[in-house]
Parts: sequence; C-alpha cells; structure tokens
Amino acid sequence: MSMDSQLLQKYNIPVPRYTSYPPVPYWDDSIDVDQWKSVFSSQVAKGNREDGISLYIHLPFCESLCSYCGCNKKITTNHSVEDVYIDALLKEWDMYLSLMNEWPVIRELHLGGGTPTFFSAANLEKLLSGIFSKAMIHPQHEFSFEGHPNNTTLLQLQTLYRLGFRRVSYGVQDMDPEVQRVISRIQPIENVQTAVENARQAGYHSVNFDLIYGLPLQTADTMRRTIEQTIALKPDRIAFYSYAHVPWTSRGQRLFDEKDLPSTGEKMKLYQLGKDMFTAKGYREIGMDHFALPNEDLYIAKQEGRLHRNFMGYTTQHTSMLIGLGVSSISDAGSAYAQNEKTLHNYYAAIDKNEFPLTKGYFLTTEDIHCKNYTLDIICKGNTVFNKEDIPMLKKYSFPELTSLEADGLIQWSERGLQLTVTGDHFVRNVCSAFDMFLQQKKLAGEKPKFSKAV
Repeated sequence: MSMDSQLLQKYNIPVPRYTSYPPVPYWDDSIDVDQWKSVFSSQVAKGNREDGISLYIHLPFCESLCSYCGCNKKITTNHSVEDVYIDALLKEWDMYLSLMNEWPVIRELHLGGGTPTFFSAANLEKLLSGIFSKAMIHPQHEFSFEGHPNNTTLLQLQTLYRLGFRRVSYGVQDMDPEVQRVISRIQPIENVQTAVENARQAGYHSVNFDLIYGLPLQTADTMRRTIEQTIALKPDRIAFYSYAHVPWTSRGQRLFDEKDLPSTGEKMKLYQLGKDMFTAKGYREIGMDHFALPNEDLYIAKQEGRLHRNFMGYTTQHTSMLIGLGVSSISDAGSAYAQNEKTLHNYYAAIDKNEFPLTKGYFLTTEDIHCKNYTLDIICKGNTVFNKEDIPMLKKYSFPELTSLEADGLIQWSERGLQLTVTGDHFVRNVCSAFDMFLQQKKLAGEKPKFSKAV
C-alpha cells in the first residue's frame, strides 16, 4: 500500500523517537545523585529478582568516522585505550553493586557503540568476565552486540558465544559503493558475507542487519540492490531505520550536501520499496522500523503480546531495571532516568573520584509514568487503554490530536483507548506525540520543537 503524499507532508514534522518518555531533551540538565541512588535502591528492593535486570554497556571507540552517525563515539586507532576504559567500566559496575544487597541476575545485556568489535576478543572477555564474576545469569537471558562487518572476527564471535551471546547486529546501512563513499562507511559485500558466515559458524541463532533509508545519493535502484543483497544473506531480523538528519548535534552530517538527500516523498518510497521486498520474502513488520522472520524471537514476542522497548530498542525481555555503563549510557530505574557524562574526560574524572559519572536525568511523576505507558503500548502493541484519572489531562492535550489523527485514518479511538490502523503503523511517532505532554504544551505556547523529522 502506497502512502498518501498529503499525509506524508502533513506528518513529516519534528517529533521524538520515543526511546524514552519523557524524551531526553526534556530531562533536567543536572541530577541529584543522592536521589538517583535512593530511587535505584528502592527499585532493586521491590523488583522481582526472578525477572532479572537489563545491562547496556557503551563501547565508544571507532577507528574511523562514519559521517551519518549520530551516536556518541571517539575516533582513534590507538587500541591501548581498551584497558583503561574496561577498568573504568568495572569500577562503575562496582558502584551499582554497592547499592544492591545481593548480586543481580542479568537477564538482558547489550554491547553498543561506537564499535564494540573495536575491542579485542581477549579484552571483551576481560570486561564480561569482570561483570559476570559479581552477578548471576538468568537461564532465559538474551545477550547481543553490535558488530562492524569490516572488523568482526571469528575469534570475537566465538568468544562472545562462549560467554552467552546468541545475537549479533551488523551495521550494514547500505550496500551501494557510492552511498558508502559519501557516508564514509566503505564495506565490500564480501566483508558482510564473511561476517554473516562466521556468525552462523560460531552458532549464533539471530544474525541481524541495520539498514538506513534516506541517506545521501540513495535512489530506488540502489535501494533495490541493497535489499536484494540483504535478503540473499538471510538475516533473521532487519532494523530499517529512517536517517535522522540532525547536523546541529552531529557535526559529521555537516559534510553532506543536503541536495543529495532524498526528498520526503522519495524517502517514503524507499521505505515502501524495502517493506514490500522484505514482506514478499516472508519477513514480518514489527513496530517501528523492524522486520523479522516468523521463527525469530522478536516476531514471536510480538504475536504473544510480550514485545517491549527500551533504550536498546525492541526486545523480548521486560525487566524493571536497566543499568547503563560507560560514557553517555542511560539507566532506567522505572520512575527515574540517569545519563552518564558524554565525554571520556569527564567520565574518567568521576570514576577516578569513585563518584557516579552522571550528568543529567529525570524523576518521573505519576502523570509521566502514565504517558510513558501509553507510549510503550502504542509502540509495542499498537493500542492502549486510558486511565480514568488522566481523562482531564487527555481532554486538554491529547484528545484534540487524536481527533485529527482519526480523521486522517491513522487511529480509531474513544475515551477508553485507541487502536492504530494499518496506515497509522507508518506514523507511530506522530501518534505517540499526542501523549507527549511536554511537546503538546510547547505547541500550545507556539514553540517549535527541534527533533529529527518523522519521515
């Protein structure tokens, strides 16, 4: 089904990606560390130990700059940085352990970056062995990591597999040589193929690709070839992300000639082409941006109503606590968020003083928690049910938006709740924004938000 161009124009507006609610730009620029420690300890105490915790570890180093990338990274070819950073991560882990009365049970773990495979196999083992030596592993754990097709070795894959990892996500982005050149991400198809074969040989049951649509110089023809090559390698899961052009926060994106970026209409045609090709080969669309084969855990979780979303993306695990370790990492204690220092200098300085390396955060009100739950329901399930006590707030800020969304065929709703339509699946961020009280209040005040556009 093709998208109505008028809908695309109307809803291609700046809105958050809703990896959290409230979105990070609305968080406080400082954080009361004692209050964070208190909330964290309280959440640990009341949490169900059998559910376990989630753990995100940010490994920021990359050997070269990919100009499209908006992640927190440090460009270096000096691998001596690995040991210093690992020591800091393990000290930070000890700080969190000091707030618990017993060793945690790790149910979910993800290594993100940067480039996690910048680290040698031996150092990855050193890091994870240090983490696991003071924790228990949940019998139904899910461990995953992000790999670069150019430098992920069989030894790294085997080492991580031995440590419990079963899913690897390769940052492929695009297969076209000219697109790769302009985004500074040169990786021949042979490297991608070898990376996939090595992962299968090592025993990984889920090999995932990250692809991006909307990059400079992408056309329908180049996208078609990229997807044909992708499908030929049979990844179990595909994240098909919209390129977020935010040059005001990602300086590398200033290297692009914006004339090379696809228009809104062209960009959605690229998405539609990808969706059609994926579904024709048996992939199923899941939430925002994701496709998976029917036997993949993510699709099964979606069908069973167990799909969850956190700062690591869509997941089959739903824990009450997410601890983020490393520079710029974010922790979620249910009713509070905390983000680490974004520069290595400041991160190391705090660790050296045996202080939590926090720079900003947010403590949620009851209203915030309800809006957070509405957002998660819509993103993961495509529907939500309203709390009766929220109706006055929703009538003021949300219901006018819902009326417009329904008129455009994106949702069906009543004062009890809402359901996305097939068309609405393509505008999930816009629907979520109806419950973003920060955004709605700024709109009423005439302020223009500064986020990436929805399409």
